[in-house]
Amino acid sequence: MVDTVSFVSKKELELPPLEEVELEDVEGREVFGVTLASMEELGKMQLEDDDCDKRMSCEGVKVPVDRSGEVLNCRKTHRIAMAMALRRLSSTINKPLANATSIYRTSSSISAHEKDKSRVDWIKQLNDPLEVVDPEIADIIELEKARQWKGLELIPSENFTSLSVMQAVGSIMTNKYSEGYPGARYYGGNEYIDMAETLCQKRALEAFRLDPAKWGVNVQSLSGSPSNFQVYTALLKPHERIMALDLPHGGHLSHGYQTDTKKISAVSLFFETMPYRVNESTGYIDYDQMEKSAALFRPKLIVAGASAYARLYDYERVRKVCDKQKAVMLADMAHISGLVAAGVIPSPFDYADVVTTTTHKSLRGPRGAMIFFRKGVKEINKQGKEVLYDYEDKINQAVFPGLQGGPHNQTIAGLAVALKQAMTLEFKNYQKQVLSNCSAFAQSLLERGYELVSGGTENHLVLVNLRNKGIDGSRVEKVLEAVHIAANKNTIPGDVSAMVPGGIRMGTPALTSRGFVEEDFRKVAEYFDAAVKLALQIKENTNGTKLKDFVAAMQSDEQIQSKIANLRHEVEDYAKQFPTIGFDLETMKYGK
Repeated sequence: MVDTVSFVSKKELELPPLEEVELEDVEGREVFGVTLASMEELGKMQLEDDDCDKRMSCEGVKVPVDRSGEVLNCRKTHRIAMAMALRRLSSTINKPLANATSIYRTSSSISAHEKDKSRVDWIKQLNDPLEVVDPEIADIIELEKARQWKGLELIPSENFTSLSVMQAVGSIMTNKYSEGYPGARYYGGNEYIDMAETLCQKRALEAFRLDPAKWGVNVQSLSGSPSNFQVYTALLKPHERIMALDLPHGGHLSHGYQTDTKKISAVSLFFETMPYRVNESTGYIDYDQMEKSAALFRPKLIVAGASAYARLYDYERVRKVCDKQKAVMLADMAHISGLVAAGVIPSPFDYADVVTTTTHKSLRGPRGAMIFFRKGVKEINKQGKEVLYDYEDKINQAVFPGLQGGPHNQTIAGLAVALKQAMTLEFKNYQKQVLSNCSAFAQSLLERGYELVSGGTENHLVLVNLRNKGIDGSRVEKVLEAVHIAANKNTIPGDVSAMVPGGIRMGTPALTSRGFVEEDFRKVAEYFDAAVKLALQIKENTNGTKLKDFVAAMQSDEQIQSKIANLRHEVEDYAKQFPTIGFDLETMKYGK
């Protein structure tokens, strides 16, 4: 239930003899509802006893509730309370009661502790908790917890990763350097790192139902944009040609975006890029025009992937275009990989040569990336001989040593956990709800008179065209933020400026993780509509045309500020009804 459960051994916690502990240093303090003068009784508790130890009264302990809503039994409550008390107490007295930051027991020998202490002066600092070492950062984290609890997270590229993933990412796996790949490292001591990475690769293939004889995967890539660049450098020569969806039409920077006058993405510096686009009248990708453009441009690689496209890709059609040009097909499924893993939308693996994805969006893992590549037999040539795919070595060498050094082993461990979760029934049910919620959200917005690019959604996001409302995404985003709704301004087809885009992009993965269902997203649509109406009122009273003028008007108008405060209060009250993910209200500093 609480993060401290993982810090307690299931064996008896041993404390030093009472006479060797300076109780006057701690007497009267209260941690998690436990008066620290009672630590003698806590120390004598047998954690494997089936019955509650009546030597310590339950009256001194706050009874927590686990995420299923079940009140924890007395014995488990004692265990949690003791873990929290020991962890915090150990950082504030001279003689530690136990190793309260690990599942491993330390010796209760005071002489051993004094020996360490007398030899060096930094050990205590290394084992002190964050709130002791750096209260400023600890406080910022607490503020962010409160923001996540009280607000509505609608950015479609965000999610709430699980406690178990965060435990792996925050583990000692971060300590190890491991340049190279499993079984071929440039450093010693990597036997367990190899185990974790190999397990992660195995789970990645299983999660997407891939045959390991036909597909391989690199899990070392640090994030989505680097993973795409690693594929380009692996499979293309400098200045060879790439086609991808145009940024204002829903594409991503890492696909080589450039304007008529400036190369925005570094990809466009090293490779020649050309966009394909959506049909502006329908909002759907214009595959006929893509095919015509490809025939003229003759790309070596075509990207099928987007960051603000609410419809499904026709992978089969893209494959046909690639085959005509003998181009590599790269599917970037960063936004939709969780939906693909759950099998609730079509998979790009049936058609693509290479597939990249981030791991922290709908997949709900840590911040990282994966690169999947075909292997084995590609075709039989005219001489009757097998021609093999040559992607594996090229891509692995592009990741390391080409563009990275040592991998982030803590992230790989966290990803392995997320991939295990992605193969569960609960995860599939979650992804079904993501789609259902997004459909309900889109319908509610349409009923309120909003235009959606492409007219609706088939995945986890909606892209709202605000032009018919007479306002832009930048101004609406500012009001949404003021009322604790996180969304992002976004370009839409026809925009001429990314700084003043005509759209707002919103998605359902994060709030679905907190337990939102269809009726909740209808309420979210109501809050969004109220925020847009406030933005229009502010715009009417703004002197000047710049965004800073709009913000100044919003902040200086007392009547507007009162309306913002009222809407923010409504949003917070609604959001606070739902569970937090990865942390517990009982231990929050700002949990009120």
